[in-house]
Amino acid sequence: MTRVTAQQTDPEADRLPRRRPSVVVVGGGFGGLYAARRLRRIDGDVTLLDRGTSHVFQPLLYQCATGLLSEGAITSPLRHLLRKQKNTHVALGEASGIDPENRTVTATRIDGSTFELRYDHLVVAAGMRQSYHGHDEFAQYAPGMKTVDDALAIRRKLISAFEMAESLPTPEERRPWLTFAVSGGGPTGVEIAGQIRELATRALENEFRAIDPGEARVLLFHGGDRVLESFDARLSAKAQKTLDAVGVETHLGVHVTDVRADAVEVTTKKDKKVTTYDTRTVLWTAGVEAVPFAATLARALGVQQDRSGRIPVQPDLSVAGHPNIYVVGDVSALNDLPGVAEVAMQGGHHAGAMIAKSLQGERRYSTPFKYRDLGSAAYIARRHALLQAGPIQLSGFAGWAAWGAIHIAFLSGRRNRAGTLINWAATLASGTRRERAVTFGDPETARQPYT
Repeated sequence: MTRVTAQQTDPEADRLPRRRPSVVVVGGGFGGLYAARRLRRIDGDVTLLDRGTSHVFQPLLYQCATGLLSEGAITSPLRHLLRKQKNTHVALGEASGIDPENRTVTATRIDGSTFELRYDHLVVAAGMRQSYHGHDEFAQYAPGMKTVDDALAIRRKLISAFEMAESLPTPEERRPWLTFAVSGGGPTGVEIAGQIRELATRALENEFRAIDPGEARVLLFHGGDRVLESFDARLSAKAQKTLDAVGVETHLGVHVTDVRADAVEVTTKKDKKVTTYDTRTVLWTAGVEAVPFAATLARALGVQQDRSGRIPVQPDLSVAGHPNIYVVGDVSALNDLPGVAEVAMQGGHHAGAMIAKSLQGERRYSTPFKYRDLGSAAYIARRHALLQAGPIQLSGFAGWAAWGAIHIAFLSGRRNRAGTLINWAATLASGTRRERAVTFGDPETARQPYT
């Protein structure tokens, strides 16, 4: 542990009314929420700034997208979560600028106007967004999986695809609507691919007359040699076996090189062979990049972002030359830490602790961040999941049970935990999924699934 001596105070300043220190936390995800919670007892003012009103449990977004859970089950209002912290204010806005010399953060409101937040200490937990690797035009036809809006857009595309297929007269016309392509073989890609097959073979079974939903093709494209490359090779092989069993068609060693309204094009890495698949539904989970504010922050602080746009940090998660600014979670770069929720939770708590302890004394408190790897988990299919924690490796039913326990434990809010458990139990018993509403109100909105 190192301690840095604070500057001497001006004796004249002691006669003036004392100004409470202020802490600004940018981002209401795992990192920001855990930082704010750690600051609940400080003698100062905390402002949590986020572009949305709720904390989103991103690991279960794919279940919202496939109709298993509602958006309310995986989100909790930030104001509700922090309602008992009298020193904490929640501000709705998107961080758009920073002045480290004057210690202010500029934020943009939903109406386009701006406001400033003054800080003595700053925690940036702005997170990442979907990366299309230089092909942002793909986003028009291939939504990502990072926000609640993404999940709802995907749900609309999935349910609408089956409904469109039911209304068409010939198998040839139906086939593209019953073909679903997923780009990316990491946890999110594997999870949503498996869930689409479960939706087709279980939830929608016997509900249609002209089509058999079980005939839906799910194509999973991945550039690596195996799915779930962050897991041990044995667990990855078991995941592949389960994907094969549920009917997911896995294509390894390929990159998606074009996405259109009615087709997806893939190219093999080895021999550059190009194959086109007719499909009306393409989902993108292949890679992430830093949000725009990260570049603004890097320029203002004079640091160089890495290839993914992340901000390099010191061992205590502060930025070099700016000991009062901490960057945590996915947007921080330190020792190749994985971009998982647990890193953000622990990093946010650590940054909050550094600030809280510094405010208690006259010296800046600093200690290196030590990440405790509590393991990684991925849902493959009904009663099949993976868990890897150090030497512990679980798969099949045991992995599925452990996966469920971990996700329930980390969901925010007792109501969400109870509701999710009940929903899972009901789905397991009946096979139905109730979150499937699609309406056609605004004509522009109604056309979106079919573009």
